[in-house]
Amino acid sequence: MITKSNLPILIRIFSYSILAITFVFLINNILTVWFEWPGVKKLFSHYGLFGFKSKPLEEALLTFSFIQLFFYFISIILAILYVLKSIKQTLETDSEILTKFTSYIIRSSFWAVLIVGIADLIVSFMVVEKLVEPILGETLKIKLVVPAFRITFVHFPLILISFVIGYFTRSVGFIWLAVLVVASEFFIVLSRFIFEYEQAFQGDLVRFWYSALYLFASAYALMHEGHVRVDVLYTGFSERKKAWTNSIGSLLLGIPLCLITLFLGMGGKASIINGPVISFEITQQGSNGLYLLYLMAVYLAVFATTMLIQFTSYFMGSSYKLLNR
Repeated sequence: MITKSNLPILIRIFSYSILAITFVFLINNILTVWFEWPGVKKLFSHYGLFGFKSKPLEEALLTFSFIQLFFYFISIILAILYVLKSIKQTLETDSEILTKFTSYIIRSSFWAVLIVGIADLIVSFMVVEKLVEPILGETLKIKLVVPAFRITFVHFPLILISFVIGYFTRSVGFIWLAVLVVASEFFIVLSRFIFEYEQAFQGDLVRFWYSALYLFASAYALMHEGHVRVDVLYTGFSERKKAWTNSIGSLLLGIPLCLITLFLGMGGKASIINGPVISFEITQQGSNGLYLLYLMAVYLAVFATTMLIQFTSYFMGSSYKLLNR
């Protein structure tokens, strides 16, 4: 029986289970896309469940599918165990923990955008101006124009370093990223009309940074009530009515939207997020542009994940207000 005393526990289990399942989905997506695991959908198809039909899986692949399905069950069990272990922890504390985790992902992502953007700009400039061979040698000159090599050995290490930097810093950096976008546009105008110099990688960098500023800042703005509310009702609500609005809105609109974005965006190898990443998609200008188009697809995953965590935090925080007023 659901009572006011055990309702917070049920809300915590529900919320953490959603996040746990999403985390497992992201892990299974990596296993399926990069390591050729069959995925849970193929398991359903093997037995003709939920309308999925395809040829039966081999025994080894069938085992991998069951392992991936097992990950979902174990994630829910771990979420329940965490809630029971921290039974005295309030929904407000949970909300603060999730908000801090969202901040960490956003901080690290901004550092990655800054460092990888500048690094790829330098490499592209050296390639276009034929400076790679005199400085780094002919072998690197050939390799640096190959997307798989540049992304694997330049971008990925820098992204890992960015997440380490994000752990030790507490500044999100929206201001300096906005300034960098403006500065980049200024230098494009300066180089075009004064020095008559313009390359594709200059415009690519502006689009790369601007996209990150828009998508990554969404969760940050949600954390600080920065989104513009186009309404005439909410501002006049009492604190309790605002809590009801935020909790219901997060549960029925925010969380489902983020889940749909992730599940459809990573629904297969040719999906809108997975496709560009698998193929290491780069700008149409080739070596004259930046090799960052695949990362702009990853932006959608970062956006949906951070918004999902923050909407869950919003839901838990609002529920705490409702249960304690």
